Amino acid sequence: MTEPYDAVDVIRAQRDRTGVDPDALRWMVDAYTREYVTDAQMAAFAMAVLLNGMDRDEVRVLTDAMIASGERMSFAGLGKRTVDKHSTGGVGDKITLPLAPLVAAFGVAVPQLSGRGLGHTGGTLDKLESIPGWRAALSNDEMLAQLRGIGAVICAAGSGLAPADKRLYALRDVTGTVEAVPLIASSIMSKKIAEGTESLVLDVKVGSGAFMHDLEKARELARTMVALGADSGVATTALITDMDTPLGLAIGNANEVRESVEVLAGGGPADVVELTATLAREMLALAGQPDADVETALRDGRAMDVWRAMIRAQDGDPDAPLPTPRETHTVTAATAGIVTRIDAWDFGVAAWRLGAGRARPRDPVVHAAGIDLHVKPGDAVTAGQPVFTLAADDASRIPRALAALEGGWAIGDTAAASRGIVIERITA
Repeated sequence: MTEPYDAVDVIRAQRDRTGVDPDALRWMVDAYTREYVTDAQMAAFAMAVLLNGMDRDEVRVLTDAMIASGERMSFAGLGKRTVDKHSTGGVGDKITLPLAPLVAAFGVAVPQLSGRGLGHTGGTLDKLESIPGWRAALSNDEMLAQLRGIGAVICAAGSGLAPADKRLYALRDVTGTVEAVPLIASSIMSKKIAEGTESLVLDVKVGSGAFMHDLEKARELARTMVALGADSGVATTALITDMDTPLGLAIGNANEVRESVEVLAGGGPADVVELTATLAREMLALAGQPDADVETALRDGRAMDVWRAMIRAQDGDPDAPLPTPRETHTVTAATAGIVTRIDAWDFGVAAWRLGAGRARPRDPVVHAAGIDLHVKPGDAVTAGQPVFTLAADDASRIPRALAALEGGWAIGDTAAASRGIVIERITA
């Protein structure tokens, strides 16, 4: 069969900013999925996108083409409003765990198709797999049944959703094009739109432990994704949130599950509770419940009831003990003062070195590994007071983790004012 377009022409048009024909762009994505367009050609195209950007229509066509590369799900028969949340990832970001059952407690369906961690950021599925028996892989029928009966599901996305993105995502990782905003936006939104949710809240992290370190870049990404949602008929709101400091006190897998359960029990760290409640209000507003009292649902046990049912439905035991580490090492304050900094990037890398994360997709994670913080920036400490505890199954991992933390935290006389968890809200 003769191909209707040539990859080199598409690359040149993107390189020279002469405008890529929409049909040619759709063909490029389809031909790459079919392996007619080579990795080398798509890498050249991705670099041209990184260097020159894309306008709104081009990003929309790219996203539509990635959606068209696979199947589309539909939740139309559920009889419930559907709303999803996506976070661009950070350190200690366990928000999905308490958030999904909290929103579902109001009769809204939350189809949370999640992923695994890579590098310094943790994966939602890795955290939940700390729970004995819990399984991430569900059939579409199982997912729909759980949404219908319980209201929330957190599971692995099927391979049929936007397969073009899977190939392009891996290519970007090895060609220095991960940071291209049009490619990030189309990657995230193609999967979310193909998933079939009718509304979506985006948590776009910014700071040292985030994908985006620069606030203006985070704004660009948030606006691009909100526009893609609007263009596809998915009501979309974005919050730009802080990731200079890890969220909560737990960084890892099993310890983040423990902290999430504390939030569902009406306790937990203030920052995790605040962000969970804020995102829940945004999600419920999009689902037609702008006045939902989410704090009460955390305190009175309704969200906890959904959590327990959700874990059991996926063969997990919500009452089973979580994995505990074989080795721990506590770092104490050398002097009295105020904690001025706990750097999200450094602590994320340290947790990864302890075994909480993976360097390659096929690597296992150590569910008991991680870091428990005992203080947050702004807290006063005395000399000898515990600041954080490292946990691992292999003591040889601890020195490398400590090395990653050199300069990653500080004690001084005064702490700088916090910019708060939620920095900005962006709507269509």
